[in-house]
Amino acid sequence: PYHTAPEKYTRMYDSADIKLRPNVPDSMQGRARYDLAGYYAHMSALDDMVGELIDKLKEDGLFDNTIIVFTSDHGDLLGSHGHYKKQRPYDECIRVPLLIHYSGRDSIKNGLYKAMSNAEDIMPTLLGLSHVAVPGTVEGVDLSAYLRGRKNDPKDTVAIITCIQPFGQWTRAEGGKEIRGIRTPNYTYVRDLNGPWLLFDDASDPYQMDNLVGNPAYSALQQKLDQVLQQKLQETHDQFKPGEYYVKKFHYPALDSTGTVPYFF
Repeated sequence: PYHTAPEKYTRMYDSADIKLRPNVPDSMQGRARYDLAGYYAHMSALDDMVGELIDKLKEDGLFDNTIIVFTSDHGDLLGSHGHYKKQRPYDECIRVPLLIHYSGRDSIKNGLYKAMSNAEDIMPTLLGLSHVAVPGTVEGVDLSAYLRGRKNDPKDTVAIITCIQPFGQWTRAEGGKEIRGIRTPNYTYVRDLNGPWLLFDDASDPYQMDNLVGNPAYSALQQKLDQVLQQKLQETHDQFKPGEYYVKKFHYPALDSTGTVPYFF
């Protein structure tokens, strides 16, 4: 699927020239370079399409009255940590682009914003940018004042990581399991049903190659992050139960022989 872009774009990238992340094992580097060349071709094609939309908005005089949001639902490991696809709690999976442009009345201040955000923050932020009241029942945070440069970084700079039950792209046979975690500007912390599983110092270890869980030098930090995670679970009424509970609750398809929800295209 990474090589289905028009030939115009697939010719743009030579797999031999692709620079890999250092967390891709030697055994997967050939495949990863080949797939990344196709992946980048799709990105370039998408960039051109977005450019065409923007040109049309400008042509019709709508550009300054339009909020443009560019984002995605997930990333792809593409060989990092020895895996492909998604669902695992590494940055390659959980970090997604979030580009917001608005140049009209009360516009967004240009810049790179470091505060963490969750998908549920997008809707209230768009309402705030549109000067529409955010309903009290909304779970997300309105970041519009922050984007306009009127507020410092929000106090709540924690994104939640969740896998309630392994699905087909991360089967139990491949180590898939129930997890809850948090991503802060500097750290990633994840628990499974047995306790702490992953702790990364993302500032000093951006490729998440050194798991610090159980490291005495980070015990205080691990305890602090665990407390933050527990607080988040309480706020969201998440009891962090085994996956079968949620399979029954949300009427997912029956589990396969590995205890995984099957993946369907």
